[in-house]
Amino acid sequence: MSNKYTLYGSALSLYTGKARAYLINKRLPFEEVFSSLKVYKNIITPHTGVRFIPVLKTPQEEYIQDTTVIIDTMEKRHPENPLVPSSPKQKLVSKLFEIWADEWLLIPAMHYRWNKDNFPFIYEEFGRVVTPRMPAFIRAFVGKKIGSKFKGFVPILGITPATIPAIEDWYENHVLHFLEQHFSTHDYLLGAKPSLGDFGLIGPLYAHLYRDPAPGKLMKNIAPNVAKWVERMNSPTAQHGDWLSNDEVPETLYPLLQRIFAEFWPVLASTVEKLQQWQQQNPTKNEVPRTIGNHAFSIGGVKENRAIMTFHQWKLQRVLDCYNNIDVELKDTVDEMLSNLGGKQAMQLKITNKVKRVNNQLVFD
Repeated sequence: MSNKYTLYGSALSLYTGKARAYLINKRLPFEEVFSSLKVYKNIITPHTGVRFIPVLKTPQEEYIQDTTVIIDTMEKRHPENPLVPSSPKQKLVSKLFEIWADEWLLIPAMHYRWNKDNFPFIYEEFGRVVTPRMPAFIRAFVGKKIGSKFKGFVPILGITPATIPAIEDWYENHVLHFLEQHFSTHDYLLGAKPSLGDFGLIGPLYAHLYRDPAPGKLMKNIAPNVAKWVERMNSPTAQHGDWLSNDEVPETLYPLLQRIFAEFWPVLASTVEKLQQWQQQNPTKNEVPRTIGNHAFSIGGVKENRAIMTFHQWKLQRVLDCYNNIDVELKDTVDEMLSNLGGKQAMQLKITNKVKRVNNQLVFD
């Protein structure tokens, strides 16, 4: 039996970027197979029951879908070279960056892909799924039809004419600004070695915001150290050191973490509340829909509505479990950090109707 893994994904896929960077930095042998329509039909859907990438095929012929589950599984099977910190503050911060990057940085990722001058590049990339061997102009023609479906998700995420100026200001003058400062003195989020938080970030910051032409040019111009970090994350020869000693979390990350609690956390708390209401209204249903209506959110002081993404709760449960499982004698130092971030009260959130993944579908636990 080969010890090599197979990653089914795509260069333009946000979450494939996360899984690929993890496998590279974990030093696991793998080959990447492009997810063409044929691969979806013959491999991905039959083995996972869903049409989502990436999917990781193990040497034991298992097919694992979802990047968080992929990383969890690989960390357990390959405990050498751990890439999820075990110390309480670094572990919690790593998980906070993962959920924020996976779910909230999706907003600028989708905006800069679909509302900027990335064409015909993006259409050609989508066309590769159906007609991988055809000339670029044919791929672009086919890809425009596929891409229109993904472009339709833009307003669902709350990306509207009202919020776009605030989204661009947040991404360019906050996200890139503070990451640029941080990566000017640190190779990775928590020191000289990547962690779970880095893998969360690399998804949107590589596939959409570095690789797509318009935001890629922007990143290289205003945040060259972020661009270098993206390249480092994808380099099989990048050298690793250690995470910062004494469970240190760099203060250069504090402005980003503060805004996570100020703007993203209310959306997570609202999702928990709305899903509880939905369950009470649908007591006989065990499967959880991917969306359940809309709720309000705020970005840069601008208010708008967006779809309620139920998957957010599953990811949030992991963050809260991480906090609640911290040893009592270590909790004070974590709470002190959280107080400085405006996040101590946020971590007291209680979820009564937990969800879990069964056969790649969310169900009530």
